Amino acid sequence: MRWSPTEGRWRRRQHRSLCALGLAILWGLVACAPLSLEQERRIGVQMQAQASRQLPLLRDRVVLDYLRHLGQRLVHAAGPQPFAYHFYVVRDDEVNAFAMPAGYIYVNTGLILKARNVSELAGVIGHEIGHVVKRHIAQNYNRQRSVGLAKEAGVMAAALTLGAVGARTVDLVGGLSAMAVLNSFGREAEREADAFAVEILPRAGYDPEGMVSFFHTMLAEGGPDVPTFLSSHPATRERIAEAQALIQRLPPQPDLRSDDGGRFEIIQERVRLLTQGASRHRGRSE
Repeated sequence: MRWSPTEGRWRRRQHRSLCALGLAILWGLVACAPLSLEQERRIGVQMQAQASRQLPLLRDRVVLDYLRHLGQRLVHAAGPQPFAYHFYVVRDDEVNAFAMPAGYIYVNTGLILKARNVSELAGVIGHEIGHVVKRHIAQNYNRQRSVGLAKEAGVMAAALTLGAVGARTVDLVGGLSAMAVLNSFGREAEREADAFAVEILPRAGYDPEGMVSFFHTMLAEGGPDVPTFLSSHPATRERIAEAQALIQRLPPQPDLRSDDGGRFEIIQERVRLLTQGASRHRGRSE
C-alpha cells in the first residue's frame, strides 16, 4: 500500500507524539517519588538564597531576634526536628506568612502589626511550622515538580506535532498550572497545620485561643476581600470551629500566656517606625 506524502507526514508526527507521551509518563513516574529529607534540605537552601536576593527583608536585629526566639520556642515544643528552622521578616503590608522547604519561615510586617498580642502571632507561626513538619511544603514542591516535568514533555509533544505556536501555548498553560500547585494547600493540609499549632502552643506556654482570635479578627475586618493570609486557606469558618473543638479537648493548663509583658507591643512599635520611615524615604526618592 502506497502512502501519500501527506499521510506519511501525519504518521511521522503521530510517532513522534507517542514518543513524547512515553517520555512524559516516564518522567512523571520519576517525579512522583517523594522528596527525601536531604533533597528538601538542599532545595530549601537554594530557595532561601533566592528569596534573600528578591524579597524586601527587614534586617533589624532587634525585631529578628524577637521573632526567632518566638519561633525557636515553638520548634522546641514540637520535639526533635530533621531541619534547622530559620525565621525572617518581610517588609510587606499584606497580612501574610509562608514557609519554604526545610523550615524557612517568613512573616510579613503587615501581619506582625495586625496581631493583637503575642499568642496570635505565635498561632500563625505555629501553623506555618506545622506545614513543614507535616511535609506539606515538600508535597507541594513534589507536585509542582511533576507538573513541571509533564509541562516539558507537553512542550516537546506540541513542538513535534503542532509546531512552535502550539509549543508556546502549552508552555504558558503548564507554567500557570505549576504556579497554582505551588501556592495552594488542600483542606486536609490546613486542618493538620491548625491541629499542630493547637498542640504545640500550650507546650510553648502560649494560649492556643490566640490562633482562633486572629482568624476571627481577619474575617471581621476583611469583609468580602479576605486577607492574603486566609485567601488560600479553604473553609476558614469551618477550620475555626474545628480548632476551637480541639482547644476545648485540651487538658486544663493554667498560666498560658497571651502577652509577654509588653515586649511584643514594643516590637510592633519598632516595626511601625522602621516601615513608615522606609515609606517616607521611598516617597521622597520618587
